[in-house]
Amino acid sequence: MKVPAYALRHRVTIAPFLGDGPYGPAWGPPVAGVRALVSEVVKMTRDSTGAQVVSTAQVLCLPDVVCPAGSRVTLPDGRRTVAISVAQHTAPGLPVPASTEVMCE
Repeated sequence: MKVPAYALRHRVTIAPFLGDGPYGPAWGPPVAGVRALVSEVVKMTRDSTGAQVVSTAQVLCLPDVVCPAGSRVTLPDGRRTVAISVAQHTAPGLPVPASTEVMCE
């Protein structure tokens, strides 16, 4: 079971992080119009190295969204941010919707 589409009221643009190239970070082509539910709340979280960092926006998407940590995310208000961490939420066999949660700088 996925998060119902009617609950994802916002649209974001995601440029997936591809890795570090010879000239610095590289991103894939931006995907516009990704359905999401955005919550702009300041929260403490941990990045991929385990360091404690501050997240200023949390983005809840469908489970098949490709957004690795380091991806560039453009929020509905036009603010550009970077994905700190990404969590896949699943609960097979339970009546809980599957989703992808992206914590952003």
